[in-house]
Formats: sequence, C-alpha cells, structure tokens
Amino acid sequence: MGGDFAPRATIAGALYALAELSDEHVVQLVGQTEVIENQLAELLRTTVPEGTEVRHRVSVIDAPDSISMSDKATAALRSGSQNPMTVGLRLQVEHASDAFVSAGNTGAQMAASALLLGRHAGLTRPAIATLFPTALRPIVVIDSGANVDCSADELVQFAWLGSVYAESVLGRERPVVGLLSIGEEKEKGNTATKAAHVLFETAGFNFQGNVEGRDLPAGASDRGPIDVVVCDGFVGNVVLKFYEAVMPMIVGLLTADPAFDNAMLEDALGPLDSTSYGGAPLLGVKGVSIICHGNSTPRAIKNAVKVAVRAVDTKMNQRIEERLTQFANPVSGRVA
Repeated sequence: MGGDFAPRATIAGALYALAELSDEHVVQLVGQTEVIENQLAELLRTTVPEGTEVRHRVSVIDAPDSISMSDKATAALRSGSQNPMTVGLRLQVEHASDAFVSAGNTGAQMAASALLLGRHAGLTRPAIATLFPTALRPIVVIDSGANVDCSADELVQFAWLGSVYAESVLGRERPVVGLLSIGEEKEKGNTATKAAHVLFETAGFNFQGNVEGRDLPAGASDRGPIDVVVCDGFVGNVVLKFYEAVMPMIVGLLTADPAFDNAMLEDALGPLDSTSYGGAPLLGVKGVSIICHGNSTPRAIKNAVKVAVRAVDTKMNQRIEERLTQFANPVSGRVA
C-alpha cells in the first residue's frame, strides 16, 4: 500500500517479478484486502504476459490500517496497529515469509524492521545499502539515508555490512572498501571521518583509503576499482538524490535536439536508470527488509523483489552474522 503510485505499481511489480522468477517463489500482498483484490484482478487481465499463470502464487494478507508518507517513524510501532509494515514484517518473524519489500514510509520501515527483526549482535544501528551505477560496475554506498549523524565506530560497522553484502549478493571477492571524504589523504575530512580512517586501517576488511565524490561515477579511484563506499546517512542521501537527478538532466538536454536518436540514448544511459536496481536492503537487521523509493515504478518494484530473492538465496544475513563474529568486533572495528 506504500509509495506514490500504490497499490497499482506495487502489485504490478510483484506480478512482473513472479513472471520472471521460478515457480517456487510466491508473493504475499499485504494491505487492505478489497483494494488489493480489485487491483489484482484488473492487472492479471492487462499486465501479466499471455500464457503466464501466476495467480496461484499470490496471496493477500489483510492489514486494514495505514501509514502515510508524512507519518512519524514511530507510526508503525503503535500498539495494536494492523498496518502493512508491522503485519508484513511479523510474517518474517513468524517464519511465514522470507523477505519484506516496501515503497512506503522509509522511517517507519526502518523503525519496525529494527524492532521486530532485531539487530545483529554488536551493531549499534542498521544502515541502507544502495547500489550506484558507475562507468565500471555498480558499487554499494552505505549509509544512504538511515543515520544522519554517525560516529567513527558506526562507520566501521557500515563498512563490514557493505563488504559482506558486496561479497554475498554481488559476488565480489574481497570487496574493496573506500571511505568517502573531501580528499584522498587520511588527514582530510571531518572529525568522524578522520577517526574512522584510523580504525579502517586495522579493521580487517579490504580498505583502499579515502575516496572522493568524483570517484563514484568512475567506479574507481587512482588506486583502482571500488566495491563499497562508506559515509554517514546525511552525506549518502545527498549524493543519492544528486545521482538520481543526473540522468533526467542529461536526457532532457540531449532530447531537446529533435534530430537526436532516442533509441541510442536509452541504450547508452540504461545502466544509470535507478529502476534497474529496485530497492536497497536495510543491513544490520536479522532479516531481509528492502526499502524502495517512494516514486517506484512497477519495474523498480519488480527488481526490488528480485533483490530480496537474491538476499535470501545467498543467505546474506547468515553470512553477515558469521563474518562479523569470525573476523571482527564490529563496534570497535578491531580484528578479534
């Protein structure tokens, strides 16, 4: 029920995902039953590719209450509330589902996920890991909006989370971690960044050094390719929103020329389309909670569902737990 184009975009995205996933995968649509059933019936007639049978792989879970995009983060935690966030996440707690995907209120999803799913031992806060397209291959930027102010120890935690995510879900061997700052030198940056740099050097993950904003689109710094970029949620979210505005600006400038080849443009800029990556996992919670942009299209929702499936299939959370326990104290950043 969440998102600017819900419930149509959400339900359509789920159906698109089912059409591309194997028969073992099913989707639970959580929200107001009558609204969902009406929209589902229409979309099954008009959206699902002909010859694709998916209705038997869809169930509707009633959650009559609602959370608006303007509600406070604590809205999902109201006692007795039967809102889709709480109901959907409880399904996972009760082992009735494996993952949760939403384009609704981000703050409410983070709060409910942390409370209901719980955090990995030793971690102070969960963080949002967002895939950024680059000239080489996508990189993980963490945190991209969950935590505005962060300590050096928390940045170390984010680096571990992002590193395991890149390894588990993206298949990167010994992912390269960079710390986002205003210069490559370790002396550059604010107080938290400079303190984090010292911790990163002995934390045990594959730390490359500081990276700058210009390194993100390139996917590499002067030292080589990057897999994970670590920053606080304030900086990460500013960079994310800037990134999202770049492609529409380029498209607008180029298509202003009526002689320009639009098909060629779509092929060239396709990797910059954020809907290709769908949703961002909230890392650090003991479950799979995928956060989608409020303006998610059906294509974005479809890919977010596939991100969730990948996280479950690769046992991402188990690997996070094992790696944090095996290699480091995630709070201090020091190797155990």
